[in-house]
Amino acid sequence: MKFRTLPETDVRVSEIGFGLWTISTGWWGNFTEGEAIALMHKALDLGITLYDAADTYGNGYSEELIARAFPKQRDQIVIATKVGYNFYDHGGERKGQREIPQDFSVPFIRTAVEKALKRLNTDRIDILQLHNIRMPQVEDDALWTLLESLVQEGKIRSYGAALGPAIGWLYEGVDCVQQRRPHILQHIYNALEPHPGRQIMDDGEAAVTHESPAARTRYLIRVTHSSGMLEGKYTAETTFPPTDHRSHRPRSWLLNGLKKIETLQFLTGPDRTLGQAALQWLLADPRVACCLPNIYDAEQLKEFAAAPDCSPLTAEDLARVEELQKTNFGVEGETPNYKGTMTRETAEVSAARLGER
Repeated sequence: MKFRTLPETDVRVSEIGFGLWTISTGWWGNFTEGEAIALMHKALDLGITLYDAADTYGNGYSEELIARAFPKQRDQIVIATKVGYNFYDHGGERKGQREIPQDFSVPFIRTAVEKALKRLNTDRIDILQLHNIRMPQVEDDALWTLLESLVQEGKIRSYGAALGPAIGWLYEGVDCVQQRRPHILQHIYNALEPHPGRQIMDDGEAAVTHESPAARTRYLIRVTHSSGMLEGKYTAETTFPPTDHRSHRPRSWLLNGLKKIETLQFLTGPDRTLGQAALQWLLADPRVACCLPNIYDAEQLKEFAAAPDCSPLTAEDLARVEELQKTNFGVEGETPNYKGTMTRETAEVSAARLGER
């Protein structure tokens, strides 16, 4: 396993992380507590040190899993979690993957951090993320001042934001990086869905090129395999249960995705699977701190953990992928479905409305 350090911190993370969304929410199959903890133990044995939770995953369950899995290994792991959803008052209202109300007020976030620390059974959170922020949170000076205060108090070691829940949120990400310089930003990005992830990173850093590279934001990447498509195991007959996250993807995503990955078979070889190549494609960008693939069994966990040590993609490989992306891998007729603020005009209107309040 290889490691990268977050800017202006001493937080060192494994290039492959373990996202607890998969094993704690029931939205990618169901796992018993024993099965979940066994996977987490295996991950640490394979060199994975970053465990990414959220207080709303299972209404606190993902954080409790970390405490139960690693009661004596606190100094060996990096704990990332997220706050911002008020599951304390609305946790029973969640239907499927629909969002529940958020609360980013300073008192609520401070209280949420204290409760997360108790569930995690620790005195500090290594990476705290504001969970699925919108433009008002980007603009809220008091909120970002609180995060700095929490660092000074020793309750957190670094901070940033997560974008979502679905793909999109372009200018929420760009403006967050430009205005707030967070240590990290988590977002969706993969070889099949490079937009708007790449633009978030490019435009976000366009305004900070004069700064030292050590001061720039790094990125935690989720949906690294386009909901499993880049693992190369789906067929046209693949189906998902109604409660599974992937059942919300349109069938065109499956059929077109199968066509797309056929064009990427040149990335595979005797010592590199397509799933490993998908991770190497992301890690070829030094701005990426860690990849958070959906981990659901021991065999696949071993495959992904080995990705950083496989033979790296060449410059020619990367250039060829970029050319395929420009033509949507030869697939026509797709209409992107992005969420959030995707045009600068909309972002400016949102900012103006905030100024009127």
